[in-house]
Amino acid sequence: MLILLGNQKGGAGKSTLTLLLANYLTQIKKRNVTVLDMDYQQSLATKAQKARILENEPLYEIVPADLKHFPSLHNALSNRSGEIILIDLPGKMDDDGLLPLFAACDLILCPFAYDEFSVDSTLLFAMVLRKINDKAPFIFIPNRVKNTVKYETKTEIENVLRRFGVVAPSLADRVDFQRISTFQTPLILYPVVLPLLDLIYNQYLDWEDHT
Repeated sequence: MLILLGNQKGGAGKSTLTLLLANYLTQIKKRNVTVLDMDYQQSLATKAQKARILENEPLYEIVPADLKHFPSLHNALSNRSGEIILIDLPGKMDDDGLLPLFAACDLILCPFAYDEFSVDSTLLFAMVLRKINDKAPFIFIPNRVKNTVKYETKTEIENVLRRFGVVAPSLADRVDFQRISTFQTPLILYPVVLPLLDLIYNQYLDWEDHT
């Protein structure tokens, strides 16, 4: 199972969502997970290194990799029964190395914000990916949503995004998200994130044979 976490816009929350999902899958669902950190900043690989320095072993393997490494890594990981591969994509669309990832993925998770620039980037990402892969489910995840802000174009934006996929429950803007690591998700966040993560798992991952 290959899951892409991406958006053309940097800072959309791809890396945080990757950690949330990886921690959930390994700690709660007891699944085998490998994370390919293909973002240029490679913040996930850095977090994993810091965890080891502090003698906190990550719950899963995080592999820093370039886009060009994908075909070989995919072949190697596909031989592992029940393996879920999460890929934190770079925040760009102008690299042909993305094409094999887009074609091979089984599920796309796309965090976004309701501001105009983020929505434009999200739509471009969705249009390009859909031209290459029109079968993988596409889930848009409203991220860093402020409860005190009224998003006047929210309904209009979601209607446009539903042309390409589904709009999932939103993630609230919480400072606790900064405390997520490769070895734990703060317990205080679970009531916030479980509606989203349970939906993703129950509707798109639970049918898989993972014996």
